[in-house]
Amino acid sequence: MTVTKLDGPHVVLLATGGTISSRASETGGAAVASDTGEDVFASMGVPAAHPVRVVDVFRKGSYLLTVEDMIAICARIRLALADPQVLGVVVTHGTDTMEETAYLVDLTHDDLRPVVFTGAQQAADSPAPDGPGNLYRAIAVAGSPQSRGRGVLLEFAGTIFPVTGVRKSHTTRLDAFANPDFGTAGSVSESGEVMMQAARPGMAPLPLPDVAAGSPRVDLIASYPGADSTLLRASLEAGAAGIVLQGTGTGNANRALCREVADATAAGVVVVTSTRVEAGAVVPRYGDGGGDDLRVAGAIPSGLLRPSQSLVLLSLLLRLDTPTARIAETFARRGAPPD
Repeated sequence: MTVTKLDGPHVVLLATGGTISSRASETGGAAVASDTGEDVFASMGVPAAHPVRVVDVFRKGSYLLTVEDMIAICARIRLALADPQVLGVVVTHGTDTMEETAYLVDLTHDDLRPVVFTGAQQAADSPAPDGPGNLYRAIAVAGSPQSRGRGVLLEFAGTIFPVTGVRKSHTTRLDAFANPDFGTAGSVSESGEVMMQAARPGMAPLPLPDVAAGSPRVDLIASYPGADSTLLRASLEAGAAGIVLQGTGTGNANRALCREVADATAAGVVVVTSTRVEAGAVVPRYGDGGGDDLRVAGAIPSGLLRPSQSLVLLSLLLRLDTPTARIAETFARRGAPPD
């Protein structure tokens, strides 16, 4: 663990790996997370907008992360914020699952000081890496008084997003993230000038479970043309306590999947219906295997939450031994359109 000790107000940088820390490997040239947090911080090449203390959490591509890893990041954020001199926290993270980890942090964050996620699309040794600029701007956001009380944010390519509803929207473009349903929270210039929009009301945080408290299995199953219940049944046989069904359209499936969902919910498995569509709410509307039949079968609509964040919320609620009725209430509240 690398730590740069600082006295006085400062931002903590928690480095977890990702493209922002990646370089071509010696064997085959594929990029792997290799730079330390100090390396990532030094790559900016200019003084940060605020003093920074650097902590290495781990070095992984975010496609390798588990829910336990994400809970560990939450715990390290809480540890950093135990210091009253900390203005805010920046987490450098791979973009593949940034929307999941950031959402888990947001669900459990109980502090006025901000947590800002950022990363990169271009590796550290690419001809024009974007990580240094993203990191510089994220540090400016984390230390800004305007960010207090905003919960968890994601800064990428100068745009600041609220974490609920954020998603990676392009595989390679530098402005890789979007939030079509909840919009943006503000922007930050290349020189670190932070401009925040009016804050939306927040929600009470959920408890952060202990990693040792158990890890109920939650699987993501997709509906698609010709899909049957084979994969859903295999998930149940593997011991899934929860399932996120990635439906089509407004959250639809087919008759075979509906029958299996009904059997699953009758056996106590929690099923949440989301959608593969980019924007808009899950609305139980259609019969003959559609979303209304899924509702009758006991599935819970995810509202505006897409499969990635639905899986995070369901995993957290199951780890907290939340009753099914309360899970449904939580999805209805947290998946509702912004005021």
